[in-house]
Amino acid sequence: MTFHLEEELKKLPDQPGVYIMHDKEDVIIYIGKAVSLTKRVHQYFQASHNEGIRKERMVKQIARFEYIVTDSEMEALVLECNLIKEHRPKYNTMLRDDKTYPYIKVTLGEEFPRVLFARLMKKDKSKYFGPYTSAGAVKDTIDLLNKLYGFRTCSRRLPRDIGKERPCLNYHIKQCSAPCQACISKEEYRERIEQAVRFLNGEYQPILQKLQEQMESAAENLEFEKAAEYRDLRNSVNQIAQKQKMTDANDEDRDVIGLAKDGEDAVVQVFFIRGGKLIGREHFYMKIASEDSREQILTIFLKQYYAGTPFIPKLLMLPSSIEEKDVIEEWLTAKRGQKIYVKTPKKGIKEKLVELASKNARMVLSQDKEKIKREEGRTIGAMKEIAGLLDLPKIVRVEAFDISNISGFQSVGSMVVYEKGKPCRSDYRKFRLKSVSGPDDYASMHEVLTRRFEHGIAEREELLKKGLSNDYGSFTKFPDLIMMDGGRGQVNIALRVLEELKLNIPVCGMVKDDNHRTRGLYYHNAEIPIDRNSEGFQLITRIQDEAHRFAIEYHRSLRSKGQVRSVLDEIPGIGPSRRKALMMRFSSLDAIRTASILELAETPSMNMQAAKEVFDHFHSVDEKKEV
Repeated sequence: MTFHLEEELKKLPDQPGVYIMHDKEDVIIYIGKAVSLTKRVHQYFQASHNEGIRKERMVKQIARFEYIVTDSEMEALVLECNLIKEHRPKYNTMLRDDKTYPYIKVTLGEEFPRVLFARLMKKDKSKYFGPYTSAGAVKDTIDLLNKLYGFRTCSRRLPRDIGKERPCLNYHIKQCSAPCQACISKEEYRERIEQAVRFLNGEYQPILQKLQEQMESAAENLEFEKAAEYRDLRNSVNQIAQKQKMTDANDEDRDVIGLAKDGEDAVVQVFFIRGGKLIGREHFYMKIASEDSREQILTIFLKQYYAGTPFIPKLLMLPSSIEEKDVIEEWLTAKRGQKIYVKTPKKGIKEKLVELASKNARMVLSQDKEKIKREEGRTIGAMKEIAGLLDLPKIVRVEAFDISNISGFQSVGSMVVYEKGKPCRSDYRKFRLKSVSGPDDYASMHEVLTRRFEHGIAEREELLKKGLSNDYGSFTKFPDLIMMDGGRGQVNIALRVLEELKLNIPVCGMVKDDNHRTRGLYYHNAEIPIDRNSEGFQLITRIQDEAHRFAIEYHRSLRSKGQVRSVLDEIPGIGPSRRKALMMRFSSLDAIRTASILELAETPSMNMQAAKEVFDHFHSVDEKKEV
């Protein structure tokens, strides 16, 4: 799909968010955050702007960009960190681990809990809040809570150590309630902890109001230093109050679903939260009836999307309630084998996160409606077209195979995978032929297909023993359609392998004309012509070219390695270590060829016998050339 840079730059909003740069292979090469997406992204493409050679090199590789809008720069920062960790882009300076962001830790596992500063979130009985972007604000807030509620800061083991030692200085300056001296009951102390937890959960107004009153009172009494202290504490609380919706401390897997509709068009945006972190998102275009309600659209989406997706999180968060909620929960629970909840948040952080997903859906719908239609026609629509040609109910995953060799030299096989009309490069596989010698493409393809599906069957059996689904293995996902680079012969080879392994997968061949261009599909002993202008035909051509390219590149890499090895490794007694030593001393094969036996023997790891073998080899070769 053509990406018009100037048009896309005009669509950028003047809002905070994260931008994601892709290269021509659609690989993410850079992720950044911005207070204003339109200002920041425009800077990259201004001739006068200079951010160094590395960024300049990156800009030259940008083929397209996308972005996610957030409500604040703070959210953009945390989202940027999560996405960089997930995708590890080439041109990003890799951020440090979660120690970059501090947490507030309440040690609820203790009889008399403490409120502490933490850099790591551990799986213990404590409750964690954060992460936050300002360590100073976190420390100020902890100090504030300790001053207001008199929490202990010592590491004494209570109640075991009650009364054993004198109270610390904090007690004497009235900043600790001294549970170590039984000056406060466990019940009253716990009540204060609960008030602090409510504050950290978002009930900021009572404390903010109290600090405001104290600041104004101090100012009226001309106690300006104390008033400034209260002002600074209030500002710290306000900074903490900018709750980060992009990361949740409860390590929960969930999908956050937003919806936007306009006439007969709708976009559903899904935020994927894994381990408490937003790691990605995807939007889906839906053709609807203008009278369809939001509840109906969401119900249809849930049924269609989660019928095919390999992973279902524990919680689905929706912007609107649905009538079939109980039935859908029961269905999804049966699919996952674990209780699934479908909820519509009405307040708090979860409700804001759903609204953020809907906000992004509205933006996609308003700006990219036509682009989405073209993209779906090119991918999912093309898959549906191919399924219709072959009279198949649906096609989601396609695997295509090809063989590459030169007169049988180092034959290799390639397997490329397309899902929903897009290449799934993480599932590509390459095979170096083991049992076939010579230019026998049929035997080579038989070996490749046999190895691919035997491996998959073995992985499935192993996962079954462990009680895991087939989506956990690299070879366990079988295709809805196998596409062979060729006609009847290659198709029959594939059908024979499937019959031997007792598998039932449709197979078609991608037939080429005399000019080596895709002509049609061979299926069920007949050639099916295809409209050359259709999206289905274009997708078949892309799949065939990709399988061929992947095989050729692998074969080329093996050939280059073989040429490096071929000369010295033909000599008896010369292995990797001696070859390396010779190349390090003499720098070139010509220098080795002209060296004397004594010079060769003086090379580290060489001896007179090995030196003689090398000398004789090159000189006998030279003599043969002269003859």
